[in-house]
Amino acid sequence: MNTRDIEAFVAVVETGSIVGASARLHLTQPGISRRLQSLEESLGAVLLDRQSKPLRPSPEGRRVYELGRKVLGAVDELRRGAAPEAEPEGEFRLGVPPFLAEQALTEPLDVLRARYPRLMLRISAAWSPALVPQVEAGALDAAAVMVPDNTTLPAHLTALPLAQSPVAIVASPALKIPRPASGVTLRSLSAHPWVLNQDGCGLRSAMRQAFDDAGLPFVVAVEAFGAELQLSLVARGMGVGLVTPGALARSRYRDALDVLNVPDFDVGLRAYLVHLPRLGALARPVERLRDVLTRSLQNGADRL
Repeated sequence: MNTRDIEAFVAVVETGSIVGASARLHLTQPGISRRLQSLEESLGAVLLDRQSKPLRPSPEGRRVYELGRKVLGAVDELRRGAAPEAEPEGEFRLGVPPFLAEQALTEPLDVLRARYPRLMLRISAAWSPALVPQVEAGALDAAAVMVPDNTTLPAHLTALPLAQSPVAIVASPALKIPRPASGVTLRSLSAHPWVLNQDGCGLRSAMRQAFDDAGLPFVVAVEAFGAELQLSLVARGMGVGLVTPGALARSRYRDALDVLNVPDFDVGLRAYLVHLPRLGALARPVERLRDVLTRSLQNGADRL
């Protein structure tokens, strides 16, 4: 049995297609198909439900997938153990959401560059929901993501916790939103438009889902990038906004805003570093990045 056949099968399961596995492993699609066929012949089992889209493992395939990941992980560990002093080199493709890139990435990147000078860092910025599929497909080696705390990340990704933060809903007093002792309702908020990040932001999607579940309208008045710009618009009464306590505390507009207690939307943000289980030579840089990024976020909690 060839570990390359196992690698091809694992890639197909994780990307959901032969096309995705081909892109991840830099092989032709017929090459991936041949490796799948070879593995199935070696095991005497059908490993994929070829009628499903995306491709899914058969019951036997799910067991082989879990065992195959362990085999490939052991092979990577063996390779690293044989050359413990080998210096990581080549490209490290890291994805980050724009907000995190602005607030907390400077120190971690400085540390990586100083510790691994032969590693070229390629940073891609996108909203977290768009970064996760890129990690799954192998287009990124790792991504620092910020997602609502009710979000479930794909089980086949390794998700390393970094930090967490509550989220505040803010509005200008000029909007005269009723504030009963029991808290502001989504129905009250549905009478007002919102000032939010562009579509694709996970927190915006969570808020829209809450309104959809309640059967209430959800209107976005302004899409704007950057917490300070958004808060300036909210302070002028253009709509209701979402912000982390750290960004609100830093804002010049904080005294012009009311923080609303909205029991119907009790969602915070969690930051993770996500990657596929097998990192090879990038295992140590990712571990170092996780340590420094965690320290940067937790020691400077007001950044979130």
